[in-house]
Amino acid sequence: MKEFDLSRPQNFWFNEIAKIPHPSFKEKKISDFIVQFAKDRNLAWKQDEVWNVIVEKPASPGYENATPLILQAHIDMVPAKVDGSTHNFETDPLDLYVDDEGWLHARGTTLGGDDGHGVAYMLSVLDDDELPHPPLQCFFTTMEEVGLIGSTYVKAEDVKADRMINLDGGGETSTGVSAAGGCTVHIHQDVEWVENDKPTYKLCVDGLTGGHSGGMIHLEKGNSIVLAARAIEEAVARGMDFELVSFTGGEKNNAIPRVAAITFASDTSFEKIARLIKESEDHIKTELEFSDGGVTVKVEETEKSDKCIRDGIKIVDCAYLMPNGFQHRSMVIEGLTVTSLNLGVVTTSESEVVLDTLIRSAIDSAAHDLKDRLHILADRLGLRFELVGIFSGWNYEPVSPMRELLRETVRKYGNELSEHAGHGGNECGVFKALNPKLDIITFGPKGTDVHTPNEKLNLDSFERSYQMLKDMISACK
Repeated sequence: MKEFDLSRPQNFWFNEIAKIPHPSFKEKKISDFIVQFAKDRNLAWKQDEVWNVIVEKPASPGYENATPLILQAHIDMVPAKVDGSTHNFETDPLDLYVDDEGWLHARGTTLGGDDGHGVAYMLSVLDDDELPHPPLQCFFTTMEEVGLIGSTYVKAEDVKADRMINLDGGGETSTGVSAAGGCTVHIHQDVEWVENDKPTYKLCVDGLTGGHSGGMIHLEKGNSIVLAARAIEEAVARGMDFELVSFTGGEKNNAIPRVAAITFASDTSFEKIARLIKESEDHIKTELEFSDGGVTVKVEETEKSDKCIRDGIKIVDCAYLMPNGFQHRSMVIEGLTVTSLNLGVVTTSESEVVLDTLIRSAIDSAAHDLKDRLHILADRLGLRFELVGIFSGWNYEPVSPMRELLRETVRKYGNELSEHAGHGGNECGVFKALNPKLDIITFGPKGTDVHTPNEKLNLDSFERSYQMLKDMISACK
């Protein structure tokens, strides 16, 4: 293994923040560390109720009349570890090491390079009294990995610049040009339990491949929750009696669900139920042959339930009727999904059944349209609609002086800039909504396997990208 050279400022500060536990929702310690950092250097700072921190640094000599520049990164990390690890993400520092090829790892856990590299860069810039720079605002945001929550607490009056470098990017020679905004919607059916004396059955949808609802929604993969609802609806339409006992499926609303189950009571014979479900399975397999061919839809007898949900078919109706999946593509950027929604989770408790849907769009009005359609559908079915969270998109802009500055910088280092437009959400859209004139680029070093215990950061790229960042900052006159 190689040595982690702490004489390099970005390495030093990465090592310092790695000592401080900072998973999502637990960022107060690292937030307080940044506040103390600012106090020690007599820099203006602001910390809000969700532990976002803004640190401001006055312009260096000769840059007093320059337009201010925002640097931005999030301070939370995804806590994932290998099986058998005893690491406690709320109390233990990360155990860093450098492999023989010059990649930085954390032993047995995620590294937090997303977005520790951006935080380390900002601390390094703020600590550098030799770097020529315009007035700087450094935004350290929280809870990005769990829905961009922290950035939604930033106030418009705190955004004092018209240009911004988001340091949550990666790849060194690539930059983002758009991102999806959207919202999370929960649709509730309050449960009224009634006695049941009918046999009980369980329908399961399995064998799907799933995937991230931002990057893979356009691939027409099967949604287990929707397919389970469809199989029940088709059977009911062909004469099956149905009383809902429970409806479950999915893990996160930003993941296309792979497995779902509906437990129900029925006085229809099992032979007829099995035949009806098999007909639906055959149709679904044909439709998904080339996108999710491993799908199975099976029904079996299960332990009798002594109760079922009155009018439980309503929540099944909703899952079946609501729009879901890919909706619109870009007519400007080839292959880019502009608008989608993903019914990612359904849960049943003693008091309610809840459908959890994530809507994404780079165009805010399109996201609001889908949200309104779900609201109307819920109202018509007598279900309760809840808007849980909303964030703005970042739509593509063909003219961007900051992007051209990055292009020139990348060329100076012997490469060409590539542009990528994604359907995932990031904090750029939140900041763009606060200041529509904001010219944004994303930037960062090479890293792989983020959000997994195999995560690693290329230290040569980490060093080179920091030099490129300093070049861009000094060019912002």
